[in-house]
Amino acid sequence: MFYYLFEYINKVFNPPGFDIFKYLTFRSALAAITSLFISLYIGPKIIAKLKKGQVDQPIREEGPQTHKKKAGTPTMGGIILILSIILPVLMWADIKSLYIVLILFGTLVLSIVGFIDDYLKVVKKVPQGLIARYKIMGQIFVGLVIGCSIYFLPSFHNYATETTLPFFKGLNFDFSYFYIPAVIFIITATSNAVNLTDGLDGLATGTMAFVMLALAVMAYVSGNAIYADYLNITFLPGSGELTVFVAAAIGACLGFLWFNFFPAQVFMGDTGSLALGGAFGILAILIKKELLIPILGGIYFIETVSVMIQRVYFKYTKKKYGEGKRVFKMAPLHHHFELSGWAEPKIVVRFYIIQIILIIISLASFKMR
Repeated sequence: MFYYLFEYINKVFNPPGFDIFKYLTFRSALAAITSLFISLYIGPKIIAKLKKGQVDQPIREEGPQTHKKKAGTPTMGGIILILSIILPVLMWADIKSLYIVLILFGTLVLSIVGFIDDYLKVVKKVPQGLIARYKIMGQIFVGLVIGCSIYFLPSFHNYATETTLPFFKGLNFDFSYFYIPAVIFIITATSNAVNLTDGLDGLATGTMAFVMLALAVMAYVSGNAIYADYLNITFLPGSGELTVFVAAAIGACLGFLWFNFFPAQVFMGDTGSLALGGAFGILAILIKKELLIPILGGIYFIETVSVMIQRVYFKYTKKKYGEGKRVFKMAPLHHHFELSGWAEPKIVVRFYIIQIILIIISLASFKMR
C-alpha cells in the first residue's frame, strides 16, 4: 500500500524527490529487497515452527538411497516463499492493476492447493496427499479464470488470443477459439513441471530465480511502448507492473535458497512448487510469451519429458515383453544423474548453468526478431 501512500504524499505535499516512487524500476528494486529481507527474517521462525510441529518431508522408499539422510527435514517451506512474494507486492505494486490482480489470484490459489496437499501428506499422514484429480481441478480452475479474463475483458481485446512467435520478426500466433484451453494446459503443465523438478536441494528454487530474472526483463519491455516497438513485440499497456511481482519473486527465491541449498534446512513442498510453477505460466501468458516456455523453462520441460518417456517406454515394454524396461535409471532426470554417481550439488549447479544458457537464448530471441 506504500505505492498509494507515497503517491498521495507526492500529490498533496509535492516534497522533493518523492516522485521517484512512481518509477517502476525503483519500486521493483524495493520489492526485491523487501522480499529478500522478509524471507531471511521469517525463514528461521517458520522453519522452527515446522520442526516443532514435526512437519517432515516423507522420503520415498523407491527413491535414491542418498535421500534417506534427508529424513526429518521440514517441508511446507513454500509458506516462506509465498509470504515473501505477496507482502512486497501489496506494498509496492499498483494492486488496482488487472495484471497484478490476476497473477496474485493464480499464485495464491495454487499455493492453497499445494498447502492442502502438503497438509494431508505430512500432518494427516495420508500417503498420496490430495487426490490427483482434485489437484488438477484446482489448476484448471486457475487456468479457466485467467483464460476467461484475458479472452472476455475489454482491457485485453486488442491482443487477447495472440502470442509472440519466437525468433520470427513480425509474426504472431493466434490461438483463436482454443485460447482458453491453451491457457488451462499451460498453467497446469508449468505448475506440475516445477513440482517434478523440486527433488534436489535448491534445484527448483535456484532455476526459478533465473527464470524470473528473464521474465522481469520481458515484462518491463512489454509494458514500455518504446522498447516494445524497437524489439518488434506486442506492446501491452500496464503489463510493466508485473515487474514488481517478478522482482519480489526473485528476492523470495534468493532468500529461500539461503535455507534450501544443500544441505537443505527446509523443503518448499507443493505449497511452493505448485505456486511458483503456476506463476511462471501465468506470467508467460500475460506478457504473451507462451511459446517461449519450453526454452525459457527448459529445465522444467526436460524434467517433465523425462518422466513421460520413462512411463511410456516402461508400459510399452511391459506390454510387449512382459517386463517393463527403463530409459533412465530413475525419473525425473535429476535422479538419473544421482544414481549415476553425481553428487547432488554438482547436478544442481550444472542444471543452473544449463538454465542460464537457455535464458540467454530466450532473451536473444527478442533481438533475432
